[in-house]
Amino acid sequence: MFSFLLWCLLFVLCWPLALLALVLWPLVWLLTLPFRLLGIAVEGVFSLLRALLMLPARVLGGR
Repeated sequence: MFSFLLWCLLFVLCWPLALLALVLWPLVWLLTLPFRLLGIAVEGVFSLLRALLMLPARVLGGR
């Protein structure tokens, strides 16, 4: 909601820039998608490594 209000303010102040942002936003989203997917994959690998390293402590009854 905040980003929509910010875009409306930009539209009132400088409508060509607001329309350009509206047109370019899907392209920016597509360009950043691989980086977000890579971040999710790296986070999953780190979670797996943490679970494997903490497994002996969990088996022995540690926190």
